[in-house]
Amino acid sequence: MTAPFFLVASDALGSVLGSVVVIDGAEGRHAATVRRLAVGERVMVGDGDGAVVDGVVSAVVGRDRVEVTVSTHTLHVRPVPQVVVVQALAKGERAELSVELLTEVGVDSVVPWSAQRSVAQWRGEKAERGVEKWRATAREATKQSRRPFVPAIRALASTPAVAAMVGEVVSAGGTALVLHEDADRRLAAMGGPWRGDVILVVGPEGGITDAERAMFENSGAISVRLGPSVLRTSTAGAVAASVVLSSCGRWD
Repeated sequence: MTAPFFLVASDALGSVLGSVVVIDGAEGRHAATVRRLAVGERVMVGDGDGAVVDGVVSAVVGRDRVEVTVSTHTLHVRPVPQVVVVQALAKGERAELSVELLTEVGVDSVVPWSAQRSVAQWRGEKAERGVEKWRATAREATKQSRRPFVPAIRALASTPAVAAMVGEVVSAGGTALVLHEDADRRLAAMGGPWRGDVILVVGPEGGITDAERAMFENSGAISVRLGPSVLRTSTAGAVAASVVLSSCGRWD
């Protein structure tokens, strides 16, 4: 069974073999009180930015502090191409589910998008709270999936802002794909290799409007469909990202 994975600040992650990494605060409370780690157990600790150590619990102090003696230290390089998912806002728990799945499959960043047909709408302080909730979800999913990198959750984007992102990626030699059930091209048939970064645009429950699709395509995006069935917005992005990540070698 894979060792449990915890996240700490970069300056708290020792790289010298035999050094001690301290897991404290809320993360330490989870390790000591919820997971009930004991001396001698193997754990993994990362900083969410590529550095990961493997070690053994050397001490459990109180209810919120665990000390880990470093056995190995690995510095992971950010993989290429980078895969970005523009995820339309969804209602209820579906939004967090989409972020969780996208993190687990390995996307590098997620952009919350206020689409025209999004049932959920973030305005003012609600946008800030929504982004922070997505970030917390991505952090927990990173630990569950043992990823060395926590995906970036960007600020809420409007449709013109998404179109601008699409244009930037395409201009830099990358690929932008809009998931649409009526598209003529199938994502699985596009194959690879992918040149440059890949951006995937996922619409809301009500679908992407013709105007939105036209704006993205005018910026260089290609509309594609996944398969014969219509997926929920909470799962479509993860499925599409899986196709891209496997075909570009990121899953090798």
